[in-house]
Amino acid sequence: MPKAKGKTRRQKFGYNVNRKRLNRNARRKAAPRIECSHIRHAWDHGKSSVRQNLAEMGLAVDPNRALPLRKRKVKAMEVDLEERPKELVRKPYVLNDLEAEASLPEKKGNTLSRDLIDYVRYMVENHGEDYKAMARDEKNYYQDTPKQIRNKINVYKRFYPAEWQAFVDSLQKSKMEVD
Repeated sequence: MPKAKGKTRRQKFGYNVNRKRLNRNARRKAAPRIECSHIRHAWDHGKSSVRQNLAEMGLAVDPNRALPLRKRKVKAMEVDLEERPKELVRKPYVLNDLEAEASLPEKKGNTLSRDLIDYVRYMVENHGEDYKAMARDEKNYYQDTPKQIRNKINVYKRFYPAEWQAFVDSLQKSKMEVD
């Protein structure tokens, strides 16, 4: 049924509303994205609180309350600690997945660039231990000083000790064949 004529008001722009603050508050109130995939998949949006959700997974919201520290000052009189009923863990697989992920060995994330490896190999192949000659080499594009080149070689030795040893052995063999 159509509205009666003259009963609708025209929308006016609210000049006195701070749009930046409005948008910021709306973003804060919106549920944040949970980074951990195990927790995100087990999350129940029907639960009323974060504490209930995490308790179902066997996790604690506040670690200080989960493992309270006993105060040592109250030794004169014995205080009975109230045993709180343990909350039922309905999703133990989340806790098991998190423990399994935490027990995995850490990946070695730092590696050297392919250019630096090639540079070090070229310098050692052509000049051996003569760092001054390496500094004068035309492939020394960045005009590294002899100490800087030595440090780069030491970094390569530290990052790839097995590869370095194999490289030095191959240089020794090629030297023997030339002699």
